[in-house]
Amino acid sequence: MRNIGIDVKEPVEECKDPKCPFHGEITVKSPVIEGEIISVSMKGTVTVLREYMRKNRKYERYEKRKKKYHAHLPGCIHVELGDIVKIAYSRPLAKSVSFVVVEKEGKQ
Repeated sequence: MRNIGIDVKEPVEECKDPKCPFHGEITVKSPVIEGEIISVSMKGTVTVLREYMRKNRKYERYEKRKKKYHAHLPGCIHVELGDIVKIAYSRPLAKSVSFVVVEKEGKQ
């Protein structure tokens, strides 16, 4: 396994996926985003939902915001619906996929 430059736990299994940051050729960089998996229906891709608070300067209050990201799922990381994962930015892998799952943190 190679060092990807981000402080995450390395997966136990090995895979032959060329788009895996640990066993393939893909490099990752910041931002590293934490979110919940809301869809696993695509082959090799998951949808991650990130919820965050943003300050409204005019009213001096916080508002809830959310954003969906499509992320490539390497073969060495196994996730289910509702898992909390970390995704890292990489080069564009498909039309809407520019992130890669780098760590599974557990259930919500």
